[in-house]
Order: sequence, then structure tokens, then C-alpha cells
Amino acid sequence: MSDARKVTFAEIERKTGISNGQIRRWDVSSPKTENVRKVADFFDVSVDYLIGRTEEPYIETIAAHHDGEEWTDEEREEIERFKEFVRMKRKDRE
Repeated sequence: MSDARKVTFAEIERKTGISNGQIRRWDVSSPKTENVRKVADFFDVSVDYLIGRTEEPYIETIAAHHDGEEWTDEEREEIERFKEFVRMKRKDRE
């Protein structure tokens, strides 16, 4: 992420529905996969980026699951615009 969001654990928990105090305990207990996904979604990054498995915050393979369909550069750009639209809708609901 280019500029990190400065938020407290409590704020993340409140906005994602994770139980109060859970994130702070992740260093001594394994978090639920569902909660890791919620935090990744909150920061709009991949789970792999969140847990340090990659330095790339986003997965760029959105069209990889379309049974061999070929995408033009223009179509990929349109998919990216749609992804951004969906992100904005998600943030508006928070």
C-alpha cells in the first residue's frame, strides 16, 4: 500500500465484526482464516500480502478463472475499473 492507513486494532475489529481484543492476541494464538480475510479486505490487500508471503499487495489474476477466455488490454482495464467500483461501494457501506 502506498500510504498505510493508521487505525487501531479496536477500529478494525469494530468495522469488520471481529470480536473485541482478538487481533491483539494473534501473536500468541492462531487467528481464524475468516478473520484474516476480513482484515485483508479492510486494507484492500491480499491475504498473502497481509501475512508477509508476498510484497505485492494485490493479486493481478482476476481473469484467470474464466475457462480459457482471452482478454484484451481494454477488457482487463475495464475489469480493473469494475474492481475499483466494487471497492468504493464496500467502503461506502462501512
